[in-house]
Amino acid sequence: MATNEYVVRTKDLSKEFQLGGEVLRALKSVHLDIRRGEYISIMGPSGSGKSTLFNMIGGLDKPTSGTVFINDVDMAQLDAQELAYLRCRTIGYIFQSFNLIPVMTALENVTLPTVFAGTPTDDGIERGIELLNTVGLGERLHHKPNELSGGQQQRVAIARALANSPSIVLADEPTGNLDLKTGKEIIELLKKLNKEQNVTIISATHDLKMLDVSDRVLWIRDGGIERVEERADLDIKVGELEGE
Repeated sequence: MATNEYVVRTKDLSKEFQLGGEVLRALKSVHLDIRRGEYISIMGPSGSGKSTLFNMIGGLDKPTSGTVFINDVDMAQLDAQELAYLRCRTIGYIFQSFNLIPVMTALENVTLPTVFAGTPTDDGIERGIELLNTVGLGERLHHKPNELSGGQQQRVAIARALANSPSIVLADEPTGNLDLKTGKEIIELLKKLNKEQNVTIISATHDLKMLDVSDRVLWIRDGGIERVEERADLDIKVGELEGE
């Protein structure tokens, strides 16, 4: 497979934290290749290192050693301005707590990344309306977050993550604050966007429903990749676990 078919690559990725007089190794020499257009779920117990890996890939934190390549660009070689530009243009973020700005409407929240990217106002608004229609909120353009349900707020957050047409969307526990039914709807929406727009989705999650839509699942334990499973090889029956 040609290198340019990988949207994310990590080599010998390690992260250490100093806790008092002790060193905590949160990541230990992680090697990972993620193909363009894949839907990846990173799973593991609390403290396993999955959130640290997620933050390294997203450029939200710097590794102690090793490298992260996004579209063949070594993130460690970028200065602060270049890194901000890459994050703005290449990576969309979805958070468990939605992180919408309360005083802004759904449309204003979605178009905010386009403002940072320097997109002309009219183009940004057109893009925002298109995305809110795509996620099923075309009639809620001018509603503020407190006028929306949790599931609707997460749909706004998904639309915002796609505002600058990123090649990667990082979803951090995207169903963590949602009920079972709404969480399933959000997962199905993410998969639909993954297939239709060929956006690579990388989700750090505890939600076993993610297994049904993931192309591969990375199981993280003690700072390393314990195993990687293709969807076809997964033994877990999600419906049985959830009593469906």
